[in-house]
Amino acid sequence: MEQLLETIGGGGIATLVFAAFIILSVYKAVNIVSQSEKHVVERFGRLRTVLGPGINFIVPFLDRVAHEISILERQLPNASQDAITADNVLVQVETSVFYRIIEPERTVYRIRDVDGAISTTVAGIVRAEIGKMELDEVQANRAQLISTIKASVEDAVDDWGIEVTRAEILDVNLDQATREAMLQQLNAERERRAQVTRAEGEKRAVELQADAELYAAEQAAKARRVEADAEAYATGVVAKAIQDNGLEAAQYQVALKQVESLTALGNGPAASTIVVPANALEAFGDAFKLLRGRA
Repeated sequence: MEQLLETIGGGGIATLVFAAFIILSVYKAVNIVSQSEKHVVERFGRLRTVLGPGINFIVPFLDRVAHEISILERQLPNASQDAITADNVLVQVETSVFYRIIEPERTVYRIRDVDGAISTTVAGIVRAEIGKMELDEVQANRAQLISTIKASVEDAVDDWGIEVTRAEILDVNLDQATREAMLQQLNAERERRAQVTRAEGEKRAVELQADAELYAAEQAAKARRVEADAEAYATGVVAKAIQDNGLEAAQYQVALKQVESLTALGNGPAASTIVVPANALEAFGDAFKLLRGRA
């Protein structure tokens, strides 16, 4: 070793030291950041800059990477907290929050435990928002409640350089007594709806029956009206014939009707005897006289 140092000499040693220093300086000056990270650089304990993805250069021995922060989306562990609704019902709400760090220089210098701080903030906001709503509103307006909680959490963590990407209410659990009371209420509501449905069905049946009877009465009235109109027309024809032709026309029509009736009686399949009225011959005679008179 001593021989090697003697061979190199003092100037060679200095050159080697200088070369090693240059290599070390270049190594410390070059900083490669992955796509999923950001690096916070400090100089003498103070924030110098934030390095983004790719190759970055810093001043060796003066600057150092103090924090390597992942900017990937994170999920807080599912949390469960008690809350009391506006109608004094105790519920247990299970929540889940997704977030990511977008400004690491604010995160590392303003908050120590990010997950714990966000969890506490979410719990307080959930209790406050559910306290404004009744139980039925919590169950029916879950999407609106989630949106409100997400917006409130975003406002609360804005100073920490954090973006809340999603906030979910996974479940809303009730105590056993409340569940039983709600079940009884649900059964009563179902029975009430069934009774209303049956009553409406019976009412509709009565209405349809009444409509049918009314329709039948209207049709019968129309038939009687048509029949009355026909009789009135026939009476008018007869009256006009009597007026135009006198009594002889009426007697002629009566005689024809008698002849037609006797003929029909004689042509019956079960008739073996023809009954002739006493004034049948007079009727025939009258009819013939009227015919001759017309001729």
